[in-house]
Amino acid sequence: MTATLFDPVQLGDIQLANRVVMAPMTRSRAGPGDAPTALNVEYYRQRASAGLIVSEGVQPSANGKGYCRTPGLHTEAQVAGWKAVTDAVHAEGGRIVAQIMHCGRVGSHLNKDPGAETVAPSAVRAKGQIYTDAAGMVDLDEPRALRLDEIPGVIGEYRHATQCALGAGFDGVELHCTSGYLPAQFLSTGTNQRTDAYGGSLHNRLRFVLEVLEAMTAVAGSGRVGMRICPGNPFNDLHDDDPHETFAALLDAVSPMRLAYLHVIRSPRRSLDSFALAREHFRGPLIVNDSFDRASADRVLDAGEAAAVSFGRSYIGNPDLVRRLREGLPLADFDLATLYTPGPKGYTDYPAA
Repeated sequence: MTATLFDPVQLGDIQLANRVVMAPMTRSRAGPGDAPTALNVEYYRQRASAGLIVSEGVQPSANGKGYCRTPGLHTEAQVAGWKAVTDAVHAEGGRIVAQIMHCGRVGSHLNKDPGAETVAPSAVRAKGQIYTDAAGMVDLDEPRALRLDEIPGVIGEYRHATQCALGAGFDGVELHCTSGYLPAQFLSTGTNQRTDAYGGSLHNRLRFVLEVLEAMTAVAGSGRVGMRICPGNPFNDLHDDDPHETFAALLDAVSPMRLAYLHVIRSPRRSLDSFALAREHFRGPLIVNDSFDRASADRVLDAGEAAAVSFGRSYIGNPDLVRRLREGLPLADFDLATLYTPGPKGYTDYPAA
């Protein structure tokens, strides 16, 4: 075989011991001030045999927070908390990048700090609800449209979060560019109704994402920056008139940046092959994601269609997933009821095989 899950691989400037990637997963267990705690340290340490861990989404600012108990990466306390995480992962021989996630219009003021806002490209409220510790399920906030003069500041938040990530010892950063969050909101026709330089034409709708990537790579270097996409993903009430056209143009513009990798989720649209789209328009390493097992992962690696494969749900109940895949051991199930609940139950109490 050309490559298997257990062969090393270089993604940009990041050397991986194997091609098993832990996908980013919100677990809602940050501590006071949205800083990681010893509980988060243990969770990531347990899973450090992955070739690469992509952290749960971390907000680059108070405005960027959407969900309750999610961690940030913009204060000294948050940096210190994450430094303990990265030290633990590195002590186990692992690698970890921080996924930077600004939720944009997807959020509730009940989950945010006092004075923080819910902002978006346009004042288009997402249909749906979100969980809050204060009031249970509530409607998503109506966002305030960002003024043109505010957008450089939001891009600056991504730059600062990248600086914080490096200060916290992360091996790189990943831009969360799907799931209906802020970058996807700028890309999509249904959420971007601007008529200025950041809206209207396809070229203008790409501008925010490209300028964010430029800011992140200026800090970390392109070899330590990745991006995650899922063309056609309707999550969080997202709609784009032509996601194939949008993402083909985006990847054509991103490819010359020579990013460390592109992290691609299988599209929920049967008519849109996101993996083929990525291979055609992105010249660089691909991490592919969604419903892979060892056999299907090895097939895609052997065919040269990806450099690595990421696993999400499998990592919840299987901290030793690499060993289980290598030795053909059965995978444990996980408890759906404890995905987002505070404390160690359903988080750090899953045993190794």
